[in-house]
Amino acid sequence: MAASIRLRRIGAVAAVAGGTYFTLLSNPPVASSDRGASGPALTDIKQKIADPFASVPSRAVQESALIGSSTSNPLDVLVIGGGATGCGVALDAATRGLRVGLVERDDFSSGTSSRSTKLIHGGVRYLEKAVFNLDYGQLKLVFHALEERKQVIDNAPHLCHALPCMTPCFSWFEVIYYWAGLKMYDLVAGRRLLHLSRYYSAQESVELFPTLTRKGKDRSLKGTVVYYDGQMNDSRLNVALACTAALAGAAVLNHAEVISFLRDEGTGRIVGARIRNHLSGKEFDTYAKVVVNAAGPFCDSVRKMADKEAKPMICPSSGVHIVLPDYYSPEGMGLIVPKTKDGRVVFMLPWLGRTVAGTTDSNTSITMLPEPHEDEIQFILDAISDYLNIKVRRMDVLSAWSGIRPLAMDPNAKNTESISRDHVVTEDFPGLVTITGGKWTTYRSMAEDAVDAAIKSGKLSPANKCMTYNLQLTGADGWDPASFTILAQQYMRMKRSYSGKVVPGVMDTAAAKHLSHAYGTFAERVAAIAQNENLGKRLAHGYPILEAEVAYCARHEYCESVVDFIARRSRLAFLDTDAATRAVPRIVQILAAEHKWDKSRQKQELQKAQEFLETFKSSKNAQFHDGKHN
Repeated sequence: MAASIRLRRIGAVAAVAGGTYFTLLSNPPVASSDRGASGPALTDIKQKIADPFASVPSRAVQESALIGSSTSNPLDVLVIGGGATGCGVALDAATRGLRVGLVERDDFSSGTSSRSTKLIHGGVRYLEKAVFNLDYGQLKLVFHALEERKQVIDNAPHLCHALPCMTPCFSWFEVIYYWAGLKMYDLVAGRRLLHLSRYYSAQESVELFPTLTRKGKDRSLKGTVVYYDGQMNDSRLNVALACTAALAGAAVLNHAEVISFLRDEGTGRIVGARIRNHLSGKEFDTYAKVVVNAAGPFCDSVRKMADKEAKPMICPSSGVHIVLPDYYSPEGMGLIVPKTKDGRVVFMLPWLGRTVAGTTDSNTSITMLPEPHEDEIQFILDAISDYLNIKVRRMDVLSAWSGIRPLAMDPNAKNTESISRDHVVTEDFPGLVTITGGKWTTYRSMAEDAVDAAIKSGKLSPANKCMTYNLQLTGADGWDPASFTILAQQYMRMKRSYSGKVVPGVMDTAAAKHLSHAYGTFAERVAAIAQNENLGKRLAHGYPILEAEVAYCARHEYCESVVDFIARRSRLAFLDTDAATRAVPRIVQILAAEHKWDKSRQKQELQKAQEFLETFKSSKNAQFHDGKHN
């Protein structure tokens, strides 16, 4: 009886999805970018961003541009927040010909945007809910996310790629259910499909994923269904957005915090902000016709700066992830269980030579440096152990982190019962447009909606419509997966030994691939520094990250601190906390030479890096007593 009900549900799902697909196909959602982004303006911007000799304006120049605004000559848009959405807003507005400034109190991608699942996805579970609940609006969101998924990958192919994800099936019903559901996912993707999903037998599955268990508690593997989603290097994608916005004319400044708003004395409208540069301690005023609040989980605190009585619109949720050695998952194949026995999603994905596993979804408080709780780490370990044939050990955890998802509630809605995974754009105080919610995959269209709202609010006059749909980010133009061979063949890694002697070394495949994927067509600049400035040594044993990258990021990517480098420019803190700890002293030396730090600043950077890394709960910095973990 239960099986027949389940099969009828599958039939209903297929019928509804098929009907909805053809309804949307006959009237597809068209982005405004598809209606106006062409011509010489787009060509000029693309050439400026793709210029192999292009260099972002210095930090001093960017700060001067912000200080140079006035009541008589304001910026068009001032963005608060340097995450994916904020940098996306700055890029969108700048490429429309608007005068744009952006400030971020910490670093680009220092919050939620660097602590994501690393997936660019349409939402398999959202599709399931949409169809079972006959929710046409939710299904449209999945269509839209799948369209944006493909565009994110196309706009930064060096930082993003398609990833096959295996869904294990321990009953024949699950085989039929997941096969039908994932074929539906393919159907919804339409022309934006990455690759077709397919079924693999149990034997084929364990050949593809050797650590996948064939036997469980009173169950045996019947096979798997493999489908495709996208994967990214999230913080480097965010930094690329910031640098692309800077090349397009936006004045972007990290480590600069809005401490109060400036208001028009007559109308009370917000006309700018008082900003504090955290590196120099200097404060200054920046005027703008519209301020866009893209502060992620912190957007409510920005709104309360404007109006103490502002209703909260953020419901924060904690997502914890752990990083395990590479042998937990094969290279190029992920494992995703859409629904475990307690209803949660569990995944293991290969990422930058290691395995990232997660995740949790629980209520949390909003803090600058969220930390994973031990019970959350243990939940992930216990959950993945049900699907693996190897012993899952706490001591294998190389790094663990927590990110805060800013789930949004519309403050203007009549009830707050439904918390959305979609984004919300609102202007609940004159001159302050807030954009929050959503997800990494849809950052570009979120930014487009926010800029549209800002134009309406400030009665701005953009030179053209949104151009970001087909706009490749820095390092993407002309890049292809074989680009690393140029580095391997044409550059050497000149390494300075402890005795001071310079020793030549080959640009090995691992280092060449790493540079090519991290920096795209700008990788040759990094390789040239490694070769010509004797900075070709690896920063940490077992990782292809080079000393030259520290110098390059300080010069060309607004890397202003040790934490900026270990967490956002490279991903060493996320990949291996203890390797990052060992690399910190050398990173301090290189950044001190680049930024002319004195001894006091160097000591301060060492301490800040140590405090930051302590929030990443690897096995070695966790607490043990009597051989058991506390």
